[in-house]
Amino acid sequence: MTVISNEAMIERKKYLDELISLQQNGMIKVITGMRRCGKSYLLFTLFADYLEKRGIAPDHIIKIDLENFKNRELRNPDNLYAHIEARITDTDTYYILLDEVQLLEYFEEVLNGLLHIPNVDVYVTGSNAKFLSKDIITEFRGRGFEIKMHPLRFAEYMSVYQGSVQAGLNEYLLYGGLPQIISYPTEELKIRFLQNLFTETYLRDIIDRYKIQKDDDLEEIINILASGVGSLTNPNKLANTFKSNKKSEISYDTVKGYVDYLCDSFLIEKATRYDIKGKTYINTPFKYYFMDLGLRNARINFRQTDRGHLMENLIYNELRIRGYNVDVGVMPVVVRNENGQQQRSQLEVDFVCNAGSRRYYIQSAYRMDTEEKMAQEKASLLKVDDSFKKIIILGEESPVIRDENGITSISIYDFLLKENALEL
Repeated sequence: MTVISNEAMIERKKYLDELISLQQNGMIKVITGMRRCGKSYLLFTLFADYLEKRGIAPDHIIKIDLENFKNRELRNPDNLYAHIEARITDTDTYYILLDEVQLLEYFEEVLNGLLHIPNVDVYVTGSNAKFLSKDIITEFRGRGFEIKMHPLRFAEYMSVYQGSVQAGLNEYLLYGGLPQIISYPTEELKIRFLQNLFTETYLRDIIDRYKIQKDDDLEEIINILASGVGSLTNPNKLANTFKSNKKSEISYDTVKGYVDYLCDSFLIEKATRYDIKGKTYINTPFKYYFMDLGLRNARINFRQTDRGHLMENLIYNELRIRGYNVDVGVMPVVVRNENGQQQRSQLEVDFVCNAGSRRYYIQSAYRMDTEEKMAQEKASLLKVDDSFKKIIILGEESPVIRDENGITSISIYDFLLKENALEL
């Protein structure tokens, strides 16, 4: 096992830069994301250090961790408001940093109230369903700005990894990017940490929050999703799979509710299918990807670690971190069957990525070592007839190659470690 340096050395530059750019903009800056992905470290260490280095006096940086037992009385809105007001003693700007603010009763009203104090700048973190984009817009009346945080991306992970990039990727695909994982020196400790975290924190949080009675049903749905990463599914199909596996009835509404809870808790994300030719979205089925691969692997006891599926999930996560809207592409085609008759079929483009005027069509290919495999991976891209860039990401070291049809092939290492990789 390669030794890895400690978390304090990791720069979360993307998120820190975003916070810096939003200073004193008159809005509540809300950092969302799954538990243990580094929100507190970003706010209380990286951002607070930045402020102090820019000359902000420590007593003008009010940091309150609402998850800390000693601050339990501040979960009462009147107590918190009085505490903050008492610390504001002049007209200079005060930076209010609140961690796990969903633990604060009537937090929406308190935060909106703080915005009426002219010399405060408010930053909060939250980990549950109340902190989705739609809720921020509703609860903060257009005065909330979301910064969605992910676990460590691979480039951040490698900034402290003391080994080869190949070994680093192998471990990252297995144990994921939760910052705390880097402090465990052995495989046994990493596995135990991830399994305990999933059960005692993420799963317990969902069960308690939504008052779920039959938690074994929820766990079975999680197991099905974890085993089927990269596969098309929907609540009906999940319910049918559930019935076959457990010989038990479960309704569409129950399954949909459970899947929504997992999305709201930032454990998984849903990718919708997009008809490239018809330029329309297809309602069902969908694909679901885990926001941390280590948690996904821990959920199924590290039994299914097929690199192709893990790489597809990793590429999806990286694209989302880079700010792209990511859909699953569908290209309708007409083919001839073995009897020479025409029939409709569909080819899939793994990802259709959009950001502003930019678009990329991306295929994930762990290996492309035969002519047959190469033709298979390129088939759907060749059917796309617009001028946007078409890219195959290979799961091995490879130079950048551009073929006569304009399809570019790059290695997973270039994609993950070079910010401009899609432009190579």
